[in-house]
Amino acid sequence: MKNNVLYYSVGPLLYCPANKISITDSLINERFGNRFSLALCLEDTINDDHVEEAEQILISSLSQIFIQHEQKPFYLPKIFIRVRNPQQIQRLTKALGQSIKIVTGFIVPKFSPDNAQSYIEQMILVNELVAKKLYMMPIYESPSIIDLRNRIDILYLLRDSLARIEDLILNIRVGGNDLCHMFGFRRHANESIHSIRPVSDIFSDIITVYGMDYVISGPVWEYYAGDSWKEGMIQEIREDRLCGFIGKTVIHPSQIPVVNRAYQVSRNDYLDARAILNWNADSASLVAGSKTRERMNEYKTHLNWAKKTVYLSEVFGITE
Repeated sequence: MKNNVLYYSVGPLLYCPANKISITDSLINERFGNRFSLALCLEDTINDDHVEEAEQILISSLSQIFIQHEQKPFYLPKIFIRVRNPQQIQRLTKALGQSIKIVTGFIVPKFSPDNAQSYIEQMILVNELVAKKLYMMPIYESPSIIDLRNRIDILYLLRDSLARIEDLILNIRVGGNDLCHMFGFRRHANESIHSIRPVSDIFSDIITVYGMDYVISGPVWEYYAGDSWKEGMIQEIREDRLCGFIGKTVIHPSQIPVVNRAYQVSRNDYLDARAILNWNADSASLVAGSKTRERMNEYKTHLNWAKKTVYLSEVFGITE
């Protein structure tokens, strides 16, 4: 498992089209609060005929944000650029100039055996070009992982490919809506994606293959208004957490506080995690009742859980 809080800190990742000019003013004036990350998208949200224009708007927006932040600091989220092809990574890194300092990394859509090596090579290259680490977040949403005859082989092939840059993979992300689209599925506000078995089975395989080595973020929730959207989102996040996901893609600012609250660590979990991490490993007994005497804590069994719990408490806080 990852042993650095950085990998757990993406939190709610707000998606925004890269050509949305108003994002600059929103960031400078902290309209979305100060506990989120930002994805500026050049892929699905941009018309194919307007990509070059969107790139120029993106470069201009990041330049303005960089200059304004140098003059008067404000909350600067982790900023990612979602590209549509490997070549954009190097081209944008060079075109951004000084502004690359405020970019955390790149999001790679539809990560698959067909494009994996090209994206990995580009990430190695740009990290040699700039004096900071640039991270990658691949999205597992390609049709290639639907076929049961090849899925496991593909997932392990991609994992082996990523080993070259494992420290640069901030999160593995899953494309819930893209996978649902292929089947013609769409959940309502009172339904969880984890109940859609063909999709949840893909998620389970991704967690099984990657969950011991990487932080994997939960799928997007597309409801942000109307009846019961918030309750539905909270319930899906509960299931996300239980299944091994950390963080969530969001598409509206109103979803940000919901994700942050839902990922807070309970006081009891935090106390138990601390007790496990502070355990004397040379003790004759490596098992004891919890702080509340409601469950069993076992050093060897719960150590990784304890580490993750403390990392989450640092990012999201503790709730009573």
